[in-house]
Amino acid sequence: MDIREAIYTTRSMRRLQPDPIPIEVQARILDAAIRAPSEPDARRFLLVDDPDLRRRIAGIYLEIWESTVDPTAIPPAMQRTVRSGDHLARHFAEVPLLLFGFARTDHGGSIFPALQNAMLAARAEGVGTTLTMFLNSREEEVAALLGVPKDEGWRMAACIAMGYPIGRWGVARRRPAHEVTFRNRWGDPPGFETPESLWQADMTRPDRPDEPPVW
Repeated sequence: MDIREAIYTTRSMRRLQPDPIPIEVQARILDAAIRAPSEPDARRFLLVDDPDLRRRIAGIYLEIWESTVDPTAIPPAMQRTVRSGDHLARHFAEVPLLLFGFARTDHGGSIFPALQNAMLAARAEGVGTTLTMFLNSREEEVAALLGVPKDEGWRMAACIAMGYPIGRWGVARRRPAHEVTFRNRWGDPPGFETPESLWQADMTRPDRPDEPPVW
């Protein structure tokens, strides 16, 4: 897969199939993750596919979601995102693979490039991902379930839910880069405009569905 296609079409997939991800695919994803530029000894990864453990983590996730998100208070523009987030929260136990990233000594600066590498590598494998930090609010409880040592300084940075997606890939709609980028001083224009995506998916390729992507 072309790197730009991976970058432009790696978006949050919160509706995931329960089918397991083959171990060789997992190996390729993690091998890509560790290649990210960072301090190797400042990061660790933990994969969770045990059904009972996933159910226990899912229970915590749903409790956090329900105590944090009030669907009635969400602006209309965010309703679709909230609906997909709600689906993930209520089906978290069915997510076939969870990838936890842990950081030490550098406040997470080494783990997030690696997690992004994992998400891009997963996209190349046809695996959908979404990064969530909801579980961080009950970090000690989750860390205890995962057997994370208490005295070695490891802190949970994020969790990536992984699975083959129910939706279809597509370029995410975003505000143009020139609207969210400044040069030299806050508020000054960057000197370019990108009213449309500078990379467009070739929807005529035979391996792509005729239907438009689900955003």
